[in-house]
Amino acid sequence: MARTNLLYAQSGGVTAVINATAAAVIGAARERDDAVGTLFAARNGILGVLGEDLIDTAVLGAEEVGALAHMPGGAFGSCRFDLDPPERNPAQYDRLFAVFAAHGIGGFLYNGGNGSMDAVAKLSAAARARGYPLACVGVPKTVDNDLEGTDCSPGFGSAAKYAAVAMLEAGIDVASMASRSGRVFVLEVMGRNAGWIAAATALAARTADEPPHIILMPEIPFDEEVFLAAVDATVKRLGYCAVTVSEGVRRADGTLVMEQDHDRKGHVQLGGAGQCIARLIHARLGHKHHCAIPDYLQRAAGHLVSAVDHAQASAVGRAAVEAAIAGRDCVMPAIRRLSDDPYHWDVEFADAAAIANLERRVPVHFIRADGLHVTDAARRYLRPLIEGEIYPAFARGVPDYRRLNLPSVPRKLAPYVP
Repeated sequence: MARTNLLYAQSGGVTAVINATAAAVIGAARERDDAVGTLFAARNGILGVLGEDLIDTAVLGAEEVGALAHMPGGAFGSCRFDLDPPERNPAQYDRLFAVFAAHGIGGFLYNGGNGSMDAVAKLSAAARARGYPLACVGVPKTVDNDLEGTDCSPGFGSAAKYAAVAMLEAGIDVASMASRSGRVFVLEVMGRNAGWIAAATALAARTADEPPHIILMPEIPFDEEVFLAAVDATVKRLGYCAVTVSEGVRRADGTLVMEQDHDRKGHVQLGGAGQCIARLIHARLGHKHHCAIPDYLQRAAGHLVSAVDHAQASAVGRAAVEAAIAGRDCVMPAIRRLSDDPYHWDVEFADAAAIANLERRVPVHFIRADGLHVTDAARRYLRPLIEGEIYPAFARGVPDYRRLNLPSVPRKLAPYVP
């Protein structure tokens, strides 16, 4: 069998387990040295491909690869960059395929979410149009869990675990403090247009009286009066109320409860919904309020990784290498759930082009009839995804995350000018 070179890259918002996928890709490629020549990694995603900023992963020893599997963040660097359609910017694709050809790349593995699957589909189509032999494989990850074609997205289980633990511990704290006016705690979590992380905070509660008492998700329009009545009733019953707010919560007219800046491409920079809700509670009901926004913390908590999530992140990385070796093009290894209890799963392949840019949202049967919490069906789906713990090595009281030395290989092409 002729050996081919592979190129791996990370894209979009990183997760606590994206490097577990990277380590699995490296491990699988080394095991298949009969079929894989050099495994490169691009620095900062597709931007690194365009800039011919590539790393030969052979510089990493076995011990470093083992440490990589337990590091949060994106070890090779990520980016948010959308490829143009080939017909609009053919020079962009000329550059990409010049880099592929210069380094003998026969397989491209792009580790990202639904936007990254769009890049995989575009590159696959462009390769076929050019007659260039390239297997394009999408490797799933996103904390938002909004990727279609897979039962869950690697990265979500660990973010869900962090959010549930944060609500559990903060709920215990707020319940212990007396207040004459009542107390309200609001936790704002990530998710953009999908309420999966918010829904997962329900796993903090064992009874209906334990936090979170209310969960606001983008799938259900925010009804101010219904919400305030529920908060007030909870405070009168328990003395306090804990609320989870997904960052993308919207009103009935479709406007965001809180909208901040737009980036240069017009994408909304979400944030502030929790603070907006907390201020509303204080203004209308007079309750003492606190709001927490974990932001990057929920996707960077390498000290609180779900063992199931880590295993799934590793599995899709290994499957992606095998797919590229087999020449499977425009596919994505996906998680298939076989049973809830006991929880069993395996990996199957989805068509990357069919799921590109789609958003998988929390289904209606996972949301309670009043729109303010989740159902038992949601708990059955979510619970296995946060199970088990994998702790990194600690040194001097903090995780011993490695700082990897990742030199770039010599460039063979002229600098890229967009």
